[in-house]
Amino acid sequence: MSAFDAISDLLILILVSLVPALLYLTWVRRTERFQAASWGPILNAFVYGAFFATVVAAILEALIVGLGTSVSQTYPGPEFLFLNGNSSLGAFFLVLIVAPFVEEALKGSGVYAYRDQIRSVADGPVFGASVGLGFGFFETFLYGLSAYLVGGLEAGIALILVRSVSSVLLHGSSTGMFGYGYARSRFNVAGPGTGSYYLLAVGMHASFNALASLAAILLLFGFSGLTISLASFAALLAAITFAFAAIEHVRTVIAVADYPALLPHAGRRRPGGK
Repeated sequence: MSAFDAISDLLILILVSLVPALLYLTWVRRTERFQAASWGPILNAFVYGAFFATVVAAILEALIVGLGTSVSQTYPGPEFLFLNGNSSLGAFFLVLIVAPFVEEALKGSGVYAYRDQIRSVADGPVFGASVGLGFGFFETFLYGLSAYLVGGLEAGIALILVRSVSSVLLHGSSTGMFGYGYARSRFNVAGPGTGSYYLLAVGMHASFNALASLAAILLLFGFSGLTISLASFAALLAAITFAFAAIEHVRTVIAVADYPALLPHAGRRRPGGK
């Protein structure tokens, strides 16, 4: 393969990963009809999620897995087996516990970084979705690049397309809900606030990962053959359904939060404002 071909393939993978994420972002932003957030800050939040949050999360997860593996090897025994990154239990611990907590925290930091751009409760989930979709874009590109290196361009594109209708949406919706919780706290709305919505985001992320890992979980318990094939197909459909339902819920939250701003007496108040 020539250098030109390699660069062309790389650009294709980037575009196939980026375009769906930007389309989703446009879809979410259009839900906010009253003084919608400007594109500049929203795209900056997208870039924050794509590069800072993704890279730092990957580093932290690698450090945690490395530390856990070291502990499990230093103190061999079933009680520490789940910390071993080289074991099946360790892999599930990473996917179901470590990744949701670490990634939602890093994506949530993007919402906080752009807190001054959040002018209403409805802005919160918009910025959260932007950070999450940026994260989902770059993570999906990296997965697609890995598939490309093993199976070629078709394999890379196929994986990116599957993730674009599932995990990319999940990242946008989970951080969108965190953004909603943060905005509620920022504007002193009664009820659950930032911490509760962070745990909600973690729960959404972990639940999605559990659905996506269904076939692997069944394989761990000794199932094989047709059962695994059916489980893989069912898990994919369930994960896609979950992802679209979650992003639609975020859009509903934005629409409901934005509605009072249309009323003459509601206005828009900054934290501590009169």
